[in-house]
Amino acid sequence: MNEEDLLKRSAEEREKIFKRYEQGREGAEIDPWEDPGFEVYHATDRYGFIHDKRLPSKVDPQEAKKRQIEVERQKKWLKMLKNWDAPASKEKLHSRVYKGIPNSLRSDAWIKLLHVETVKKNNTGRYEEMIKLARQYSTDARQIDSDVNRQFREHLHYRERYSIKQQSLFNVLTAYAMYNSEVGYCQGMSGLAGVLLMYMDEEDAFWAMHILLTDPKYAMHGLYKEGFPKLTRFLAHHDKILTKLLPKIKKHFDKHGLDAILYSLKWFFVCFIERVPFNLCLRIWDIYLYEGEEVISAMAYTILKLHKRNLLKLNDMDAIVQYIQVKLYKDFIYDEDTVIRHLEGSIEELKKHKLIKAGEPGREELPTRPFGEFKEPTFEQIVGIRTETFTEKEKVTNEIITLTSDAARESVEKDKECQLSVVDSVGFTGSKFSFDPSIDDASSLLDCEHTGSRRSLADTSVTSTADLSVFSTITRSQAHENSLDTHSNMSDNSVGGASSVGSGIGASSVQRATLSAHSTPRATPHNVSPDVLRIYVPYTPLDTPVASPHNGDLPKSIPCSFPDSNKIRIKIDNDELPTPLVEHGQIKTFRIDDFDLK
Repeated sequence: MNEEDLLKRSAEEREKIFKRYEQGREGAEIDPWEDPGFEVYHATDRYGFIHDKRLPSKVDPQEAKKRQIEVERQKKWLKMLKNWDAPASKEKLHSRVYKGIPNSLRSDAWIKLLHVETVKKNNTGRYEEMIKLARQYSTDARQIDSDVNRQFREHLHYRERYSIKQQSLFNVLTAYAMYNSEVGYCQGMSGLAGVLLMYMDEEDAFWAMHILLTDPKYAMHGLYKEGFPKLTRFLAHHDKILTKLLPKIKKHFDKHGLDAILYSLKWFFVCFIERVPFNLCLRIWDIYLYEGEEVISAMAYTILKLHKRNLLKLNDMDAIVQYIQVKLYKDFIYDEDTVIRHLEGSIEELKKHKLIKAGEPGREELPTRPFGEFKEPTFEQIVGIRTETFTEKEKVTNEIITLTSDAARESVEKDKECQLSVVDSVGFTGSKFSFDPSIDDASSLLDCEHTGSRRSLADTSVTSTADLSVFSTITRSQAHENSLDTHSNMSDNSVGGASSVGSGIGASSVQRATLSAHSTPRATPHNVSPDVLRIYVPYTPLDTPVASPHNGDLPKSIPCSFPDSNKIRIKIDNDELPTPLVEHGQIKTFRIDDFDLK
């Protein structure tokens, strides 16, 4: 295809995506997998989330008491919202925010706390302008389109493809990628915008997100900017807090090779979304919007302090990550009022030890480009062609990773007791989480230099250790010098792909470190024939209690039968090498042309 054809194809694809959201569900061709299939026995909680089982028919007495208290607080909040700037309102605001903003008034309260009305008034018409520009020039529409349908799939308003909320989320993200060209789009932003849209309309959510990114009180710009400089600073500060105030936890984590990056991404990136129960998450957001970024470090400390005893009992890195990322999301153990009281105490404790602030933001964290200034994308950006031009930082990073990669592999080979499997350039480990179907593209922390795919640090549910190897303890010390790009904005020196190549030493442990020269498992491993297909499928035959040794121990289950439409026919040409077959834990060999695989 010539350049004219490629540009035409990109424009047509972009127009089709925007038109689908513009039309909504009516007349849209929606694949079955795009709409989550919820049965009639599901129940919806007061925040709009659908659960897999019926909620209790009888309201818990304590819950009923809380709701009654909330009704009484509504009267006080209504009065305060009408007299927001009055001295009496300002005096009572702190205590009332910590007690919890009534859910029915969260929209008005958040808009007031963020001063959305003032910013929106000063930028009349800008949001509509950005939507029009996005429709014509957006280079992020494809990635945003994919992520919109993955965000809050269990929520009543987001679950249906091209629903009103999905339309709003798509509009806000594509428009903001145009408005803040330095950040563009990073997948963590979909969670941020998704929560804001639960309580605001499109334009209010757009400006609220802009305030969260650019106001010095929150300064989330540095979290999503290329290289994630603020994340690096906050992780270092988190380690400092643990060393000073939770030395046993720090020593325990270090013993098991557990770096903070493995469990805290969604703490820092999206303010605890999908890491604590949603009702508690909203209470944290209330305080965060009132107090600012200091709340994030204090809450991270509070979580580990409250669960210190249980964490110290866990003697496996994956078990610790599972506890922090999954168990606490399902059941935090403590009720939200108790947690908030501890959070308030943690803030005072950190102030006492002069650890409340994570230091001053560096120049690299702050916005440098004017907002809303449109620059027409290049041909390569439009069609997604990756240039092979690297900055000096990227070249140095690549050399460091290449050298360290060899050392890491030697370390793994020497460790005979290590059961983690190393694939040279993919970064897989034998951890069961590496193949967990709940992972949302967590393995693509850095983009493979051969692809234009950009994925997220933040958009994960259960994060495998190898997936987060780039931010290991060793590598993070060089994070300010190295360029680490996993979001969708186009850097100055590279387009269509990430500006960085490679990842760092695996965080599982020093002895069994794994290192990848690329970031995505879609890359072809070195020393492996490109015609060899490796498929990892956790399974348990009916008569065998232990699954394939490649996949770890899985509970015994009854095999399911699938319709023919769900079967896959695999054809591999030019395969002259025998391919091993794992059957009931034994290795067998066959030639691929001996079988017709389905």
